[in-house]
Amino acid sequence: MAIRKIARMGHPVLKGVAKPVPDPTAPEVKALVRDMIETMIDANGAGLAAPQIYEPWRIVVFQAPPERAPEGIGEEEAFDHTASLTVLINPEIEVLTEEMEKGWEGCLSVPGLRGAVPRYTALRYRGVSLTGEPVARVARGFHARVVQHECDHLDGILYPQRMDDLGELIFETEARAWAAARQSAQEAVEETDEEKADA
Repeated sequence: MAIRKIARMGHPVLKGVAKPVPDPTAPEVKALVRDMIETMIDANGAGLAAPQIYEPWRIVVFQAPPERAPEGIGEEEAFDHTASLTVLINPEIEVLTEEMEKGWEGCLSVPGLRGAVPRYTALRYRGVSLTGEPVARVARGFHARVVQHECDHLDGILYPQRMDDLGELIFETEARAWAAARQSAQEAVEETDEEKADA
């Protein structure tokens, strides 16, 4: 096992479409997945796709805690040893709803930044495991968000490309100040609306 270097936004490996894995049970695939998991844990991440470590294959590893606050702008999407770990090879996604929800995301390939990203709230994903067994699950909420984020990497898409308002792309170090300013602005609007209603 080895901790690999993580590609950052701008590197061409993050812009390409990853190749299907011909034999998920091959020893080199198992070795790559071990490196991905070790790298993800070392970087304190919640997920990792093979292109993020310069390997152009359709493989993702991720954790999906049952829930995480969608407004958690200051919360890190960190490794959580209590959450189950999924290895998904050659994944396919089927969206189950048109409903979308914004949530804050970070990415090991876009360090130091967070952005509010709209994602589908429910989906079904399929793929295979390291043993070649089929994997098929329905995912909702944060679980669905993680799957979409990681699978986007396989098609050369980083989360800022999914954002509809780049005013909601911020440095993690400014999260508290950004949230406080937004709260103050919201309170001012509510106060003005109350004054108009009383007039």
